[in-house]
Amino acid sequence: MTYQFDFSPLLTYWPELAAGMVQTLRISCIAMVAGLVLGIALTALRMSPSRPLRWLAVSYIELVRNTPFLVQIFFIFFGLPALGLRFDATQAAVLAMSLNCSAYAAEIVRGGVQAVPKGQVEAGRALGLGTADIYRFIVFRPAIRAIYPSLCSQFVLLMLNSSLVAAISAEELTYAAQMIDNRTFRSFEIFAVVGLLYLALSQCLSLVLAAIGRAYFSYPSK
Repeated sequence: MTYQFDFSPLLTYWPELAAGMVQTLRISCIAMVAGLVLGIALTALRMSPSRPLRWLAVSYIELVRNTPFLVQIFFIFFGLPALGLRFDATQAAVLAMSLNCSAYAAEIVRGGVQAVPKGQVEAGRALGLGTADIYRFIVFRPAIRAIYPSLCSQFVLLMLNSSLVAAISAEELTYAAQMIDNRTFRSFEIFAVVGLLYLALSQCLSLVLAAIGRAYFSYPSK
């Protein structure tokens, strides 16, 4: 083997890698919040007594979950302009990630909601609580608590999948790595470092999400 490993050329590009990490976290956090909100809305539609609304929600969820994420990104960035809807690379990335996350979040949230005993809902009605209060305090909070670990795993996966938006030149960590690789021709070194950076990001995000869980869902279960 004649290849000489040399990580020193990468030192010059640390500011670009740091900026890429910040951008990765930024678009991921926006997509997480938007995806969760849309996911809760989809859960409400899927559990609606209206058959057309249920069919609409199920169709959307199955479409998103059974098509490649990269194809979804390309459709939004390259396909939608044919209909007059144009987004820059970052906007398309956030939109694609949000929509993708919403479909998976909807199924996770639905599982949590269906796990709440019906007796608790009936008890809320007996106490005179309105529908909004019942769903806020009796249904959604216990449901979110139960499914929080699954949501955290989905959010970490979403952050890792953000690397795919580099395919449309959205400026994040993988895109920064590609640009540096084009200048240095040090593919092994740059992508080894970027892999470690993604590992660090996922671990940090997991710790932050775990801290949030302890702060908001640490009340006794019984």
